[in-house]
Amino acid sequence: MKKPALHWQIILAIILAILFGWLLPGQIKYVSWMGIVFIRALKMIVIPLVLSSLISGVANAGSGRSLGRLGIKTVAYYISTSLLAILTGLLLVNLIQPGRGLEKVLDSLPEMPQITQKSFSDILIEIIPTNVFQVLSANDAMLSIIFFALLAGVFITRLKDEHRNLLTGIFNSFFELMMKITFFIIRLSPLGIFGLVAVIAAEQTASRELVAGLGRYMLTVVSGLFFHLLVTLPLILMIVGRVNPLKHYRAMALPLITAFSTASSNATLPVTMETVEAKAGVSNRISGFVLPLGATVNMDGTALYELVVAGFIAQIYGIDFSFGQQFILVATALLASVGAAAIPMGSLVTMSIIFTAIGLPLEAIALILPLDRPLDMLRTTTNVFSDTCGTVTIASSEGEVLAVKG
Repeated sequence: MKKPALHWQIILAIILAILFGWLLPGQIKYVSWMGIVFIRALKMIVIPLVLSSLISGVANAGSGRSLGRLGIKTVAYYISTSLLAILTGLLLVNLIQPGRGLEKVLDSLPEMPQITQKSFSDILIEIIPTNVFQVLSANDAMLSIIFFALLAGVFITRLKDEHRNLLTGIFNSFFELMMKITFFIIRLSPLGIFGLVAVIAAEQTASRELVAGLGRYMLTVVSGLFFHLLVTLPLILMIVGRVNPLKHYRAMALPLITAFSTASSNATLPVTMETVEAKAGVSNRISGFVLPLGATVNMDGTALYELVVAGFIAQIYGIDFSFGQQFILVATALLASVGAAAIPMGSLVTMSIIFTAIGLPLEAIALILPLDRPLDMLRTTTNVFSDTCGTVTIASSEGEVLAVKG
């Protein structure tokens, strides 16, 4: 008998956990350990995953034609659209404030650690670590780790060939090792999610306030994703790419449907490449470079989603972020989205990066896990559509004749 797909296992785990928590609240101690182990496993891989993925990615991107005009355009597009998505999420989470009025939920969430208020200038200065090894063992220095990883990756590209190839190979292998461990942990996620959600269900009833708060949270995420899909990206297509958005939507129907159903940018990649070339008229020279890179690093929907989740949980704890903390939130969401695995539930891993950076307890993620799957499908669709928009926009800037021109 064929094993059910991971997302069906997760959905089943969430349903069983809610029933278990409601019907057998006195037996929670027998399953809560699974959630604790799962959270510890996520925390275990965060720093080595960030370090290896950023050093490997920068070192590999710094060779060959990727350093040319096409690479600069691609990186500029991906950073710009991810940043626009993050700012959209930041605006909406502050306007809608989905976490307000959910103080009762705090009884079932871990105690909020103390956060030291720092000025914006202090945050910028402290990004530069004084002791790299000390930073690697700290839980509140994620931006310093990211800074060092980017610096190391850049200067690896400037070494002599023998040293560059050796170090690039080492960090590529290290990254592959971390991805194997990450995939293993994700495969165990149904058990961990069962333990986390069961604890929340046992200590919470389906109160009107909780349902309303989760409804506002979902509205915030969906509104942000649709705004990015229907306003931000089409404007980029029209203004920068001189492309007709309606023609592009129609041409990209198949990859969008595939992305929605699989919730995986990587699984959708072959369909996306074929469609962009056959129906949009983009050359293989551009699609073969832009799309694989996009499937790895361009996660507009994921970045927006992660920022909204962090804002939602922070509001439950009654936290008002200062400008400096919002800067950390935006910067970390941008960099964490680059490291998100292009697989279902991949953002669960990178979510821990953001929570660690701003001092939120990772266990609080259990509150939004029951709603994650449909939002995962929608944010993956956003990610893939952004990849296709970037491909045709860059192709247009390179003078290619496209079938989706206005």
